[in-house]
Amino acid sequence: MAASLLPSGATVDIDGDLALHLKRLSRKDPTTKLKALTSLSQLMEEKSAKELVVIIPQWVKAFEYKKLLLDYNREVRRATHDTMTNLVTVVGRDLAPHLKPLIGPWWFSQFDSIYEVSQAAKRSFQVLSSSLLAVAALYDIFFARSGSEYVIGESKYGVKSRSVALTFAEKWFSNHNYFLDFLKSQSPVIRSAAYSVIRSCLKNIPHAIGGGDMKVLAGTILGCFQEKNPACHSSMWETLFLFTKSFPNSWASVNVQKTIVNRLLNFLKNGCFGSQQVSYPSLVLFLEIVPSEAINGEKFLIEFFRSLWEGRSLSYSSQADQLAFFLAAEECFIWSLRNASRYVDGEDGIYHLQCKLVEEILLGLFWHDYLSSACSKDQDVLFSSYSLGHSNSSIQPIYKESREVVNSKYSRDHKESLGKCIIKIISGIHSIKHDLLLIFCSKFQAGCLDMFQKTEYSSQKMQKIVKFILLLDGVQKGETWPLLDLVGPTLAKSFPLIGTLDSPDAVQIILVSVSVFGPRKITQELTCSELGEEQFLKSFNEIIVPWCLKIFSPTTAARLDLLLALVDDECFSEQWDAIVSYIVDREKVGVDPAAVDRNCISVLAILMEKVRERTRKTALCQDNWHHELLDLVAVHVAQAYPPVGNSDAQFLCTVLGGGSKDDNISFVSWNTSVRIFLYSTVLGSFLFNGRNLSHRSMGSSDTVLEKTHFALDVLRGSSFSLSTVEAESELLQDILAAIFIIDWEFNWVNVSEHKFDEEHSGKTGTRLTFYEAVHDFRCKACGQLLKVFAVNSQKVLATTLTQAIKCMLFMDSIYCSENFISSCCRWALDIFELFCQDQVEEQQLLDQLLSKNELWPLWVVPDKTGARLRTDNVPTQVPKNSKFVALVDKLISKLGFDRIIAGSVFEASPSSAECSVGNLAISQSHYYRPWLAAEILCTWKWLGSSIFSSFLPSLISYVKSRDHGLSDSILRILLDGALVHGAGNGLNLLWHASADELEAVEEPFLRALASLLSTLFQEDVWGNDKAASLFKLLLEKLYIGDAVNSNCLEVLPSVVNILIAPLVIGYGDSMNNQHDLYRLSEFHSATVDWIKKAISFPPLNTWHTGEDMKDWLHLVISCFPVKITELIGGVKPGRYASHVERTTLYELFLKQRQGASAVINKLPLVQKLMSELVVISVGYCWEDFDEDDWKFVMHQLRFWIEAAVVMIEEIVENINQTLTDGPNDSNASLDKIKINVVSIDSFAIELARNAHVGFSLLCSLIKPWDKLQDGNVNPLGDDKWEFIIDRIFEGVLRLFFCTAVTEALANSHCPEASSIIALSRLDHHRFWELVASCSVQSSPHARDKAVKSLEVWGINEGAISSLYALVFSCKPFPPLQYAAFILLSTEPVAQSAITYCRDDGTTNNEDSLDTPSENARLREEISHKLEKLPHEVHEMDLVAHERVNVFVAWSLLLSHIVSLPSSSPERERLIQYVQNSTNPAILDCLFQHIPLDPYMGTSSKRKDIELPAEVSEAANAARRAVTSSSVLFSVELLWPIAPAKMASLAGAIYGLMLHNLPAYVRGWFSDIRDRSALSAIESFTKALCSPTLISNELSQIKKASFADENFSIVVSKSANEVVATYKKDETGMDLVIHLPPSYPLRPVDVDCTRSLGISEVKRRKWLMSLMTFIRNQNGALAEAIRIWKNNFDKEFEGVEECPICYSVIHTVSHSFPRLACKTCKHKFHSACLYKWFSTSHKSTCPLCQSPF
Repeated sequence: MAASLLPSGATVDIDGDLALHLKRLSRKDPTTKLKALTSLSQLMEEKSAKELVVIIPQWVKAFEYKKLLLDYNREVRRATHDTMTNLVTVVGRDLAPHLKPLIGPWWFSQFDSIYEVSQAAKRSFQVLSSSLLAVAALYDIFFARSGSEYVIGESKYGVKSRSVALTFAEKWFSNHNYFLDFLKSQSPVIRSAAYSVIRSCLKNIPHAIGGGDMKVLAGTILGCFQEKNPACHSSMWETLFLFTKSFPNSWASVNVQKTIVNRLLNFLKNGCFGSQQVSYPSLVLFLEIVPSEAINGEKFLIEFFRSLWEGRSLSYSSQADQLAFFLAAEECFIWSLRNASRYVDGEDGIYHLQCKLVEEILLGLFWHDYLSSACSKDQDVLFSSYSLGHSNSSIQPIYKESREVVNSKYSRDHKESLGKCIIKIISGIHSIKHDLLLIFCSKFQAGCLDMFQKTEYSSQKMQKIVKFILLLDGVQKGETWPLLDLVGPTLAKSFPLIGTLDSPDAVQIILVSVSVFGPRKITQELTCSELGEEQFLKSFNEIIVPWCLKIFSPTTAARLDLLLALVDDECFSEQWDAIVSYIVDREKVGVDPAAVDRNCISVLAILMEKVRERTRKTALCQDNWHHELLDLVAVHVAQAYPPVGNSDAQFLCTVLGGGSKDDNISFVSWNTSVRIFLYSTVLGSFLFNGRNLSHRSMGSSDTVLEKTHFALDVLRGSSFSLSTVEAESELLQDILAAIFIIDWEFNWVNVSEHKFDEEHSGKTGTRLTFYEAVHDFRCKACGQLLKVFAVNSQKVLATTLTQAIKCMLFMDSIYCSENFISSCCRWALDIFELFCQDQVEEQQLLDQLLSKNELWPLWVVPDKTGARLRTDNVPTQVPKNSKFVALVDKLISKLGFDRIIAGSVFEASPSSAECSVGNLAISQSHYYRPWLAAEILCTWKWLGSSIFSSFLPSLISYVKSRDHGLSDSILRILLDGALVHGAGNGLNLLWHASADELEAVEEPFLRALASLLSTLFQEDVWGNDKAASLFKLLLEKLYIGDAVNSNCLEVLPSVVNILIAPLVIGYGDSMNNQHDLYRLSEFHSATVDWIKKAISFPPLNTWHTGEDMKDWLHLVISCFPVKITELIGGVKPGRYASHVERTTLYELFLKQRQGASAVINKLPLVQKLMSELVVISVGYCWEDFDEDDWKFVMHQLRFWIEAAVVMIEEIVENINQTLTDGPNDSNASLDKIKINVVSIDSFAIELARNAHVGFSLLCSLIKPWDKLQDGNVNPLGDDKWEFIIDRIFEGVLRLFFCTAVTEALANSHCPEASSIIALSRLDHHRFWELVASCSVQSSPHARDKAVKSLEVWGINEGAISSLYALVFSCKPFPPLQYAAFILLSTEPVAQSAITYCRDDGTTNNEDSLDTPSENARLREEISHKLEKLPHEVHEMDLVAHERVNVFVAWSLLLSHIVSLPSSSPERERLIQYVQNSTNPAILDCLFQHIPLDPYMGTSSKRKDIELPAEVSEAANAARRAVTSSSVLFSVELLWPIAPAKMASLAGAIYGLMLHNLPAYVRGWFSDIRDRSALSAIESFTKALCSPTLISNELSQIKKASFADENFSIVVSKSANEVVATYKKDETGMDLVIHLPPSYPLRPVDVDCTRSLGISEVKRRKWLMSLMTFIRNQNGALAEAIRIWKNNFDKEFEGVEECPICYSVIHTVSHSFPRLACKTCKHKFHSACLYKWFSTSHKSTCPLCQSPF
């Protein structure tokens, strides 16, 4: 706003109010002006000087202060003066810069005709008159020669005012002692103003100075050089000059030397005290006014220049100061030479003074300082002895400083400025007198000669000379003295000496001279010849060329620079031919190229490099530098083997050019360039042959490696010149291919884990150095080189590189690590990025990479029709093939399945420029690769991955998004391959095959087909219709005419095993529609036909190898699968079977059973088929079994299981013997354990596995039979069947204990042994899963017999320790661990699984709790976990094995506590163990798995909090544990360990602790000091656990049976309260027990609402007693109330209470006072007395203090 109120040009930082009132002053209305002035005056009193200074320009100029003073209104004029008074008062001296335009109107306003106005003007002016600057301004205005611009009234008034002012000024000047006293002021401002006033008076009223005052005034003004403040120097010099001009005789009235000269010299020595830019320009003026008779001219001038030079160091603070100094030095020196006649008389005297100035000042000061960076002894050489022709005196340096000091003071700019100053002075001397110039030139020449004659010379000094000669280039044109008098004679005399020196600096003096004066002139001076062209060439060829090329020395580079500098443009061809011919003997090279001297190559390399540099700077055509001898030498160097010398590569690089992108100049012909690359670049021959990729070999000899280094050096130095030989595309392709491949190998070696052995470390290190150099070259140059390639050449190179990658993968070498595969993938991606412009080119390059060779592909070959099977594959090539598949898998992960397998090419739609999905067209006709997918599936697994981990997920993802028939194409290829190659060993047909079971299939096509179908159906990519169509297709292929297709019959069972799930209806499900009925009828019909076909064969016992009956039985078995779920005991039929199917199947079973009864066939395949037939018969036909059938089934199941038991027990005994009596060598023991583990008969395990499946089916189907078949009798309900079933269970448990014992034996030996045992189970994981499942379903009787049989077995490990070893196994096997947990936590094992039995054989003893030392003694296996310090667990990883074991141990302990009766002593003993021996901080470890962030700072009433997965798992587990009083549900799903499962277990443990150890948890909760954590835990518990706990507690209290005639209970669930009423005789009381919302974290409140006949003391005691019982109860509240009620009863019965706890029944141990004092006879609880003794540290009675 302020800016808008001001006139244009006004500043914008003025206060807004000031700006407003200033603008109002321009109004015409006087009232407005008067108001504005009044407001401005008031504001000026309030504002600071800083705020008012900015308005002065506007006040003076913009708003025409003069007009206000002339306003017709007297009040406006008066107000203007008042405003001015306030302005001057505030701003003070800041008004000085504006006085000149202001002072005139202001002064004349004092003579206003109105008295009030004139008085106001005088008052304002009196404020100003205190300023000397104002006085000076007044004088300048009033006493100016021209008339005053400001006139008030008539001219007579002006004359009068001027006269009055003159009189006043004269009087004021004399009365104030000419203002000399002001020059003594401490303020520099006052002194400067005083100088201005004196100058004004001298200028305007010089007559006012009296003759008697002249001496004082002259001494002060002429001696003013003692003024040290630079702010005063400008006015000081003006006053000095004016005074000397006005009074020239004043110098005679003072002591000049003392008053003026000495002070002046000190002034100069101190650098003018900082006023360089003011004082230095004044010096030459000062010299002009100095009277010659007042001083000794010679002495004064010498001292003047010395003092001036001494103050130079203070004059370089800025560039302006430095320039002012040198300009003053130059002007003063020239003035002194020109005006020497003022101080001396006669020509000799003048010349003598001039010579002295030149010698002592120019040479002694200026030139000496210029060379000051040279060492002192060199300076002595330059200045020690120089004699003039007319004088025998020597000139010594006058001003000396150390080199370090000088260098630290003066910058490079100073040296250059000094040099220019000296040259200007010399130029001035030349114009004054030539003889004076010769003094300097003679000194310069003598110094240079002395310098060259010394064996030790200063390089810095020579550099100074060089720079000085360069500065001569700035001399005005037409002046010849620099060459003729200075440089020319010096070079002529020094040239012979320079030739004897190995000094590049000396040569550089000549070189610089050439650059300044030209080659011909310098050649003339050097050779003393004429300037003609012929004479010039003769001198150049005969003198200069031999001189520059005589030997190879340190000066060679400088001499070559000089040689090229002396080449004249007009004689270029002749001079260049002379140079090359002198270096290379034409005759010798033409006959024998090897005759070229090595030094010549080095010289040529340097020379051509300098030529290249010169061509960049000049416009000389590159063809002018071509020479046939250069081509000959270049070819010779390139084909030399080994290389001629170290400079060979440098020479070739310089002649080829191409060292940078802009360096496209070549000094050899095109043919020579091609020959150089062919001869020298052995990267394409010694290291890699692009035409024969499979025979790549690295040369290891030093000679080859040397040659490769040479070739690389040439390439690095001339890489951009390869564009000149583009026509030789094959050459370039080989070169670049070799570079790429070596770079790849370098990258792989850097990232690989492979380490070379010591024998090859040296050679490998040398090779890696070379690789690193190639890598650097590839990074810098290859990208640019590719741009010069034609499109076809780039395609050929890309193909070459892809084939190179392929060859490396198929080589037999150490390159078989995952790192190498990843490196190959990166290389391939680099190729795609470099050479592919679009996806079509990428697909073409992929075709090249995937093209067929003798090793790839191994199973499926692409052809024009799509794909065909390869019949000549060799199994030994599988590892190599898998490496290439690993590469393809990596490429799929990087580029996508659609681009590698589906061959998708995305092309932008031409109708739209936008890039969107709708504008993409997919073309798959040419690059479609289902054969590649089939090849990968057949390969199955490769380095770092497999089809299940990477390929199949990618395939499923692609097929779900856009199939386009790819999956069908892959299926057809695999199905054709499977039908050709057959089935081999096939799948396990009883259940749907897992990934491990699919891997066991040996035939690649069948394995790939099964895995593909399994994945497609499991992921719901294909459905029922697809399964039906595929089943129909297989049915059509089963017969070829009337003959059976044997391969199809072998493959069909495995395929049906996978198709059965989507093809049929599950067990217990119903059909949805008629289409399902048709599909099922077709399948059931085929199944019945197959069964009948199997029935048509004789029984299995008569089967012989070669018959196809086994394939039909396999097909039947595959049609009746069983389903094994992850849950223990989850075995059931896999599908619904029709009545016809069941009947026909039972017929097949009967035939085989009857045949087996007649003859027993021991063939393994027969036994396996029989076991599978028994399993499916039990699952689908058990309702049709009679007693004989069951007897056969039971016998076979028991037989197969017990056969496995015998085998496993034998292995266990061998391992036990090995670890007990075996060798001391641990490795030998481990080897024996491995041998025993491997000796397991897989066939026996397979039969036992099938038997377990059948037995599990029997158990799961028969148990609910009596519920489903009302009125019928259970066929297995007799005792004999129960006995057989128990015997089978006993065999299963023996197997289970065998693996547990083996685990315990191995674990006691070493961790490695334990790992061997644990890993051995993975080979038969399904068998051990079924063993675990059956063990969990076993009866207590069978378990007891199995435990007892183990105890009498004689193995070193018992049953319980074995179970603990299994549950805490280092290699978890989830089903076995869960089963071990079940056995440990249930009867009969649970009795002794947690605690040791007492010596008397009991575990329950009521008195055992009286003495704390007799607490429960837990088994070491579990106590070690429970008593582990919580901080150790707290620092473990959240899924650490040891942390899991600690949580499992707590789960076992809590499960055992829950299983015990609430009032049993064993339970109390365990709870007391928890209180005394464990640390409640274990709860902190539990909450590490339960993130409490959702509960931090939130209200517990909020229901809309979205819980994280871990919190949700923990919350659900805690609620379920509280409700079910069990953690089995969480332990069952614990393995394999995962964070969410650990959170579930932590939540379950916390819930069970809240339910069974409430006081224990409450004690931990009360010790938490972190308020946010405390609130979060309480919110979590109150929201998720407390409601269920409170409801359970109230329900148990309500159901409790402790109420009688004296005691009653009333429960209020709505209020969470229990009212207990106790009445006895005429006394009674009502106690209210209130459960808090966060129970049990917060204590229960107890209040007495009514009491009758009870004293206050007893009421309070009973109230505290109930509260103590409830709060200390680790169990149900109902039990606490019951114990408290019993305590009341005993007290009313007269039983004496314990004097320590004031209770009859102890609040923790629930025992009675039994220990009596022999003195006072009082009885105490043993626990209370023990605590008293422990805390008081004495064994006296608490009451009578007598010894107890």
